Amino acid sequence: MDNCIFCKIINGEIPSATIYENDEFKVILDRFPGNIGHALILPKKHYANIFEIDEETAGRLFKLAVKVAKHIKETLNIEALNIVQNNGELAGQTVNHFHLHLIPRYTDDKVSVKWEQLELTDEQIAEVQKKLNMQ
Repeated sequence: MDNCIFCKIINGEIPSATIYENDEFKVILDRFPGNIGHALILPKKHYANIFEIDEETAGRLFKLAVKVAKHIKETLNIEALNIVQNNGELAGQTVNHFHLHLIPRYTDDKVSVKWEQLELTDEQIAEVQKKLNMQ
């Protein structure tokens, strides 16, 4: 994609703080991180979001996420980490190239990943379960 900032980073048109790279993925430090060590895993092939990425690529990406997360934990001596992946503007996606955030967590940091819990009845849950049942 000509106007995709992540495609430009992957192609070397824009410099990045790369911490890992293979034929399929590039892992960079987020330029505007939530915390020290905040990394992004980028597929080199352009997928706008999770609705476009194939399951096999997503599986390899998450396998890499485990490897990167363990490396961040060991290297930065953290106890906690958020994995965040947004799809669509309403969900907070600001770059339309699939990417996975790995955000180290520190005591008293300013990162917030939360929502107000809904109070659903058993009937409401059953109705949604019936609609979403994939079996």
